[in-house]
Amino acid sequence: MFLEQFPLQKKSNGWIEVICGSMFSGKTEELIRRLRRAEFANQQLILFKPKIDNRYSKKNVVSHSGNEFEAVLIENSSEILGHIDQHMVVAIDEAQFFDDGIVGVCESLSAKGIRVVLAGLDMDYTGKPFGPMPNLLSVAEYVTKVHAICVSCGNLAQFSNRTVSETSQVLVGAVEKYRPLCRACFTNTES
Repeated sequence: MFLEQFPLQKKSNGWIEVICGSMFSGKTEELIRRLRRAEFANQQLILFKPKIDNRYSKKNVVSHSGNEFEAVLIENSSEILGHIDQHMVVAIDEAQFFDDGIVGVCESLSAKGIRVVLAGLDMDYTGKPFGPMPNLLSVAEYVTKVHAICVSCGNLAQFSNRTVSETSQVLVGAVEKYRPLCRACFTNTES
């Protein structure tokens, strides 16, 4: 269980939080939960999502369960800095879809005293590290790995198994293209 921590430091110190896991593990749900708490505390915040992610909404970040939060659509990480004003919290959903520059952007924001919260897949459909996520995980002060439930056996799932024949690394989709599997069931599908 993740206990949200806030360092006992001056307000000018920021930090990076990463929420990662497989498809259907609740990453976006957890991101929205954290944003709702910051919003309740009257903290200035902004949420970004990649333009490529248009599954449930072209504008908002929407979890698989239907919770949503207004977002700014961007094509690449360098656009983020142009939107920052008096924000105390900067959130980024589907971080795996961004370019490697996202790491430097997050480090720059946290150095300015901003809390940066990201959510994304840590592995692609082949079980390999996805995009900038390994580097984000290594620079983050706080990492939360959430798990889905394996649809095959009921154990904790950490893999996103693609159920269609497309082989490109990036394929935006939901239940029509992916299912969560545990390590044993994922390994059995590769055999």
